[in-house]
Amino acid sequence: MQNISAQESYIQEDEIDLRELFSTIWKNKLKIIFFTFIITSLSIVYTLSLPNSYKSETSLVPQTQNKPSLGGLGALAGMAGISLGSSSGDIDTVTSFNTILNDFEFQKKVIEKYDLIKKIIPKEENLVFAMGIDDIYKFFHKNNTTKEVVSKEELLFETYKTILKTVSISSDKKSGIITLSAQSYDRYLAKELVQIYLKELTTHLREVEMRDTQKQIDYYTKEMQLIDEVAMKEQLGQLASSLIQKKVLSMANELYNVKQFTKPQVAYIKDKSKPKRALIVIVAFITSIILGIFMVFFLEFIKEK
Repeated sequence: MQNISAQESYIQEDEIDLRELFSTIWKNKLKIIFFTFIITSLSIVYTLSLPNSYKSETSLVPQTQNKPSLGGLGALAGMAGISLGSSSGDIDTVTSFNTILNDFEFQKKVIEKYDLIKKIIPKEENLVFAMGIDDIYKFFHKNNTTKEVVSKEELLFETYKTILKTVSISSDKKSGIITLSAQSYDRYLAKELVQIYLKELTTHLREVEMRDTQKQIDYYTKEMQLIDEVAMKEQLGQLASSLIQKKVLSMANELYNVKQFTKPQVAYIKDKSKPKRALIVIVAFITSIILGIFMVFFLEFIKEK
């Protein structure tokens, strides 16, 4: 009997607590509604101030150059650390591209070559806003006309950091397809950046590998002249010939080590990648209700103290 009465008292206390909670919320409902209205309105203003962001991308298929049949020379070349053909799969190519993309010295050359310090800033006439409302954006950016005087090196570094956020390289492990993409408020700039970095990345990778290949060719050619043994001279000749073949094959294609599967396009004006305005407003609405309720309980707690 005592256990039953104790359980009933606990239930009554819980009911009283719940009634008090709902009573507190109901009593302060106008405060909660007002707080929710303010936060939701600010989130709407914020989303309307953001221009649409667009993505352009190109799909690339990793290419493997055909290697000549060299029999035992393949093992000999491997022991010497020589690649007689392109052995780069999608992972190696993606890693190489990402490494080059993150190289500041490479980026400096590209930025200066294409004047990306100016181009990376989206043109205002190319910006697209929800319902065509750009007054909020202009209001918050009207004071940006007066820019600080900074050094060229600082401008280069800022542009470099912006490009790393704008341009990305990824691969699909199942299909092996590599995707080079760029995302910008200016949909025309997004396409241009994809074209620029596709050309520059493949060109740089070709130059690096062909420079190393040429050194190997020069070395083996020189060694052939110093060796009298016919068999060894013949093997070195075949190695040098294979490296020359690799060099010629690498120059045959416009893009090194990859084949362009799809070309980048200027995104359709309604095909924005972000911002997700509806999602932002919904999250702000729900969060503001929760914060409003918490604020009410906190104020009540202070009053009781």
